[in-house]
Amino acid sequence: MRFTKDHEWLTGDEIATVGITAFAADALGDVVFVELPEPGTVVTAGDPSGEIESTKSVSEIYAPADGEIVEINPAVVDDPALINSDPFGAGWLYKLRVTGTPDTLDEAAYQALIAGASA
Repeated sequence: MRFTKDHEWLTGDEIATVGITAFAADALGDVVFVELPEPGTVVTAGDPSGEIESTKSVSEIYAPADGEIVEINPAVVDDPALINSDPFGAGWLYKLRVTGTPDTLDEAAYQALIAGASA
């Protein structure tokens, strides 16, 4: 699993599964709405690729790499609370055919990032 500075995670290489981290889900509070890109949408790393609305705020989802959306998770659209209850499992957002090299952090570097953010 790799992470972005914008608190997305991804697994896989050619086809990556993408979601937001538990840290981000906790910071958002109770997620009540998710808007995801349509399959076939081409995204650029760092650009918005969806939106998450919680009881606290509305936040962008940022593409962790250049690529094309190949699948979205309909379960999370129907039940956005999955992002809070299982952000690294059933709460995944979409699958991305990666065409560029993601600028990601490993687990240790991400933990250091969030430790600094909560200090």
